[in-house]
Amino acid sequence: MKKGVSQGGYSLREKIFLKLRQDILDGRYKAGDSLVELKLAEEMGVSRTPVREAIRQLELEGLVSCIPNKGVVVEGISRQDIEDIYAIRESMEGLAARWAIERMDKESLKELEDICELMEFYTGKGDLDHVGQLNSRFHEIIFESTNSGPLKQVLSDFQYYIEKVRLASLKSPGRARQSLDEHKSIVEAFKSKDIERGENALVEHIRNSRLNVEKMPRD
Repeated sequence: MKKGVSQGGYSLREKIFLKLRQDILDGRYKAGDSLVELKLAEEMGVSRTPVREAIRQLELEGLVSCIPNKGVVVEGISRQDIEDIYAIRESMEGLAARWAIERMDKESLKELEDICELMEFYTGKGDLDHVGQLNSRFHEIIFESTNSGPLKQVLSDFQYYIEKVRLASLKSPGRARQSLDEHKSIVEAFKSKDIERGENALVEHIRNSRLNVEKMPRD
């Protein structure tokens, strides 16, 4: 095998797709940039076929466009995309809360409590990068506890796309403390197995996050 993107738990196409997606979201490739199939294949030490397949997947996700006589052009993720994702999450995470409360095991509930305590500790220290990581794990536990593959996949992808803007949102004045209180309310509802309260708490948290993002200055 050529030196470059290695095999593993993912197929070669998936590994290339994940790397290119991360590079786009990180800003290595910006909106309007061209992705040249042959150049990417050479950089990664692979044939053109898995690169072509990965680019098709990026196109399906709206991150690139294949334009006649111009090639593959990066679209990236827009501010409107992010606001749309939050609005969709607001609708879907209520269902996630209902299913998770019904299906969550004791170990996962304990992990939610532990994460909330750690979030409080790092919020107090002002380490919001760490808080952001814990926040992601908090929601992942809820998604996993729904025992629904399709719902987990959709919501996990949304988490991935908004990771950077969510961290910027946490760093806006007062939002970290407000977010911590919201997570505490979610945990309390889950502990009491109060489905309606848990659904409302999670939806309110997403709504407040969306409203905070909408108030942030646009690029």
